[in-house]
Amino acid sequence: MTGARAPHRSLQLVLGIIAMATIANLQYSWVLFAAPLDQRFHWGRPALQFVLGIFVLTETWLVPLAGWLADRYGPKPVMIAGAVLVASGWMMNADATSLVALYAAAMLGGAGAGAVYGVSVGNALKWFPDKRGLAVGLITAGYGAGSAVTAIPILHMIEAKGYQTAFLSFGLAQGLMVLAVGLLTTAPARPVMRAAVAAVAQTVRDFAPREMLRSRIFWLMYLMFAMVGVAGLMAIAELPVIARDFGITHSPVGFIGLMLPALSFALSIDRVFSGLTRPFFGWVSDHIGRENTMAIAFGLQGAGIWALYAFGHDPATFVVLSGVVYFTWGEIYSLFPATCADTYGGRYASVNAGFLYTAKGTASLLVPLGAYLSAMTGGWHAVFALAGALNILAAALALLVLRPWRRAHAAANGTTRNRARSA
Repeated sequence: MTGARAPHRSLQLVLGIIAMATIANLQYSWVLFAAPLDQRFHWGRPALQFVLGIFVLTETWLVPLAGWLADRYGPKPVMIAGAVLVASGWMMNADATSLVALYAAAMLGGAGAGAVYGVSVGNALKWFPDKRGLAVGLITAGYGAGSAVTAIPILHMIEAKGYQTAFLSFGLAQGLMVLAVGLLTTAPARPVMRAAVAAVAQTVRDFAPREMLRSRIFWLMYLMFAMVGVAGLMAIAELPVIARDFGITHSPVGFIGLMLPALSFALSIDRVFSGLTRPFFGWVSDHIGRENTMAIAFGLQGAGIWALYAFGHDPATFVVLSGVVYFTWGEIYSLFPATCADTYGGRYASVNAGFLYTAKGTASLLVPLGAYLSAMTGGWHAVFALAGALNILAAALALLVLRPWRRAHAAANGTTRNRARSA
């Protein structure tokens, strides 16, 4: 990395964070619009929740397409297209008078969010081969941070001027912001990595998506991503039920002068801890290796879930252990893209990471199994046992299977370390 390029790649990282923070409202602020929509049209909460489901699935499953387009034609046109789709989706919501129109708008917004996500993550992987974990962690942390900044202004506008005005105003503003970012977004013209620039081993050969999809390493990572994803989602979904069964839902818990009910306290730290974990564990993985970091994070989450089951009767302990669960879940969005690019190279990093990201969609489809298991067993205990076990299994797979497989892959295809030793 030359000194001239360093400021430029830092700018590209900041642009990616801004873009991700801008589109966060499409997912995280939807709940603010559900109530006024239901009051006007009486469609019911399940039908309105399905809008969010359509958005998440569209956003997730279209990331590989956005990544392929970005790798082939550059990030700028894909990001600009994402801006148009993002704005169109929310502005269409303002005039929607049927569920079909809302569902169509969710698909437009999801496609736009997938374009922004694929470009932002892929660009970080290409510009920061020496700090992929940290760079992608910062990018994905922005996805949650944006909603924390704008949720209150959106709520105030809904209350003061109605949900239609809020959809129009923020839809247009978000589209213009992503458009501005897109006009400035560029990919590196050539590889920005010299031999052994990274602390972790990286392949010197670039694998096309079709080659990656034939690799057993990819499918192992996909399985692990889905396992940890669904385990965390199931555990988090059961927190209100656990607090109720333990009788601590409204028990006060104090922290540095702040006093909140136990459940509200636990839920309020979701965005903060879920955001912090991504750059933190990404940074750790840049220094001690991806698999070692996976084993630590997944193992801590499994232990945290089981400890919450065993010791969560105390309100303060419930809040602390909930924080452990939140803090050790979101890191999958930084660790797996970085590992994918390390394994399969930077040229096709956007599309390859996009294919792996679809494991998030798979995990979301599997979350209802937790509710089914809870209904079958008459409680949440089996769900927590399964969630903890999935994390512990994923931690073991990281060390006992993924690490030796990736070492054999590196030996067959060469790494930056090997090249450095032979130089």
